[in-house]
Amino acid sequence: MAMRTAGTETATTDVLIVGAGPTGLVLALDLARRGVRALLVERARSLFPGSRGKGLQPRTQEVLYDLGVLDAIRAAGTPYPTMLLWEGGEPGQEWDMLKRTEPTEQVPFPDAWLIPQARTQEVLYARLRELGGEVRFGACLSGVEQDAAGATATFEDGSSVRAGYVVAADGGRSTVRRALGIAMAGETVDAKPMLVADVRITRAAPVPDTHWHMWPKAPGGGVAFCPLPSDTGRLFQLAAQYTDETAVPDTSPAGVAKLLASRTPLGQEHIAEVVWASDFRARAALADRFRAGRVFLAGDAAHVHSPAGGQGLNTSVQDAYNLSWKLAAVLSGAPERLLDTYEEERMPVAADILGISTRIHRAGAGGRPVRRGEEVQQLGIGYRASALTRETRTGLAENALRAGDRAPDGHRGGLRLFDTFRGPHWTLLSVGAGPDPALPERDFIRPAHIPAYEAYGTGVFLIRPDGYVAWAGETGRGVGAYLAEMGWGEAVGVGAGR
Repeated sequence: MAMRTAGTETATTDVLIVGAGPTGLVLALDLARRGVRALLVERARSLFPGSRGKGLQPRTQEVLYDLGVLDAIRAAGTPYPTMLLWEGGEPGQEWDMLKRTEPTEQVPFPDAWLIPQARTQEVLYARLRELGGEVRFGACLSGVEQDAAGATATFEDGSSVRAGYVVAADGGRSTVRRALGIAMAGETVDAKPMLVADVRITRAAPVPDTHWHMWPKAPGGGVAFCPLPSDTGRLFQLAAQYTDETAVPDTSPAGVAKLLASRTPLGQEHIAEVVWASDFRARAALADRFRAGRVFLAGDAAHVHSPAGGQGLNTSVQDAYNLSWKLAAVLSGAPERLLDTYEEERMPVAADILGISTRIHRAGAGGRPVRRGEEVQQLGIGYRASALTRETRTGLAENALRAGDRAPDGHRGGLRLFDTFRGPHWTLLSVGAGPDPALPERDFIRPAHIPAYEAYGTGVFLIRPDGYVAWAGETGRGVGAYLAEMGWGEAVGVGAGR
């Protein structure tokens, strides 16, 4: 798959991914471990350098565990600190934004994990390269055209790429989405501008690294100053809001230092470096479609969130995780209609999460503390109404695990379930009774058996590659019929399992 920097030759690939943020990197990584030819392109000359999406929710950590990068993510991050509310130059009340819980057998990673987006991307990129993938940086897309057999992307340097499918992971101002003419409906969550920056401070700066500092009544607008894990000095994320809707934030290093000095006890002499800075107005928007022919929208290209609640990056990663196995399966012989379930499953999730982010943002207007609970963890997301979901049991208890739900972790019968599910395969899990002679054999399905387990009860559960229950029954009778109905024979190729 040689790529020309210019000229008339067209490179070819199975999947072209536009945008090397967390969405594009997760998609490329998962396709790489499935043996799918994919090209990841990024208009910038390097990975994003800032902390914009700094929190990884519990469900996202489970995804990263499956992808083999969670140990590195945990090593590079830290639990969220408690907040310290200041009155001018005096520290005041401590307050915990998160409802913290202990790990359980079913939920091993129950709390959000603090890690700058730039570091998350570095970990994902390193894993992608281990699997033989790469990013083509400095690739500015100029257009996309498609036909019944594929899509052709052209770039400003004169090169082009012919792909079976294209995935737009190129952010809220997506070039691909605009080229397709897909509208994005939404609303301004807060008309007041905000500035966000990563700031390195001196040892003498009068704020400890142990807390997330808040000045809700600072002159000109509230300020949040969150310590970030870093190997190279004291790094903080600054988030500052302006009370004046017409204000134009100064994102220059001098402007950021001046803002901090005017609103907090820090002086300009305490600012050692401004690593990255940007400004924005909080907005919530959802694309009218997540698919147009052979082109898919994922991440911010499909939905734009307020940063409140830490949902944007997490929802985006899970878009990629939902789409990757479906692309791999169709490229290996599964019916094309499988790809329709991406929009069917992910659009309602994105709409719900947009509502959560907007509610949290507005509830916290004026610096009011808003505690985050289970609604932001994304563990309750499921696909019970999906065309891929079949629940054949009857008379279930209200709180019973059902087809469409996230498959819980656990340790039973010498197995850890997340390790059993880990990889690009499906898992046919029988719980309670002995091995069922009715269970079908497929190369892409791994059978597993555990004793009765309260998280599952008893029965047979077909677990999708992305960790959700596709089919559930009292016995294995009916699994074969389900696979036939879906059109999945022996060759639905889930990849090499690296």
